[in-house]
Amino acid sequence: MAKERLQKVMAEAGIASRRQCEEIILDGLVSVNRKVVDSLPCLVDIQVDKITVDGKRLKFEEKVYFLLHKPKKVVCTNSDPEGRVRAVDLLRKVKQRVYPVGRLDADTKGLIIMTNDGNFANELTHPKYGVPKTYEAVVKGAVHGDNIEKLKKGVWLDKQKATIEKVKILQRGPRTSLLEITLREGRNRQIRRMLARVGHPVQQLTRTKIGTISIKGLGPKKFRPLTEKEIVSLRKSAKPKPLKTTKKKNATKSSKKTTKKTTKKENVKQAKKTPETKRTRRTVLKMD
Repeated sequence: MAKERLQKVMAEAGIASRRQCEEIILDGLVSVNRKVVDSLPCLVDIQVDKITVDGKRLKFEEKVYFLLHKPKKVVCTNSDPEGRVRAVDLLRKVKQRVYPVGRLDADTKGLIIMTNDGNFANELTHPKYGVPKTYEAVVKGAVHGDNIEKLKKGVWLDKQKATIEKVKILQRGPRTSLLEITLREGRNRQIRRMLARVGHPVQQLTRTKIGTISIKGLGPKKFRPLTEKEIVSLRKSAKPKPLKTTKKKNATKSSKKTTKKTTKKENVKQAKKTPETKRTRRTVLKMD
């Protein structure tokens, strides 16, 4: 069997997402054939190499996929030093070692996917894939069109512009407003920070959709398996973002300019060569 990257193999075994597996490796918690691996890249063959993570032999489980309605005050980490309730604690009857796909902060409630499929988790969380996630936000004050436009244009966070895919006012009152917001990127507390910048702090935030999968019919603390159709739908939504067409247009324009320049140069050269060929023909005729 062909060798694969160690972090990919670990993710497929359900240890964690691929990025988290890289951190585990760099922390010196992984051994291959009784030798500690603490640098990358590292290639392994699962049929030949003996891989242990934190002293335990790596085992490959059946891949499972669950949809969880996470309530407030529940954290999306596999270990919490403060002893708070974790998302994984709500899946009591699940035998496989699952973990959250991405994160919702403790004050945010709503949908989160739990799985032991590292590749699937990577597809849903990597920035280049841009899986849409929809939220409902109760914010302070009456939101008007000018602030909606500011959100659509983007807000600077940590020296980078944070953007929103869609934003819609569902309800507007003098004290609070209800917004529906769709993101294709997931920075730390992004919605809360963006809305605070435009003067509308978030009072309550709920993730209502991941891709086309809705929270409807799933109560707080409840979970259910994802259907095969839903898994396929999520994989389809996890497609790399298309390249911007402006660069291509500029490239074609520049290529056209260069071709025009080259054709002009060739014509000039040809024009210079033409009288010389006539002269040579005349001299040949005279000699004859």
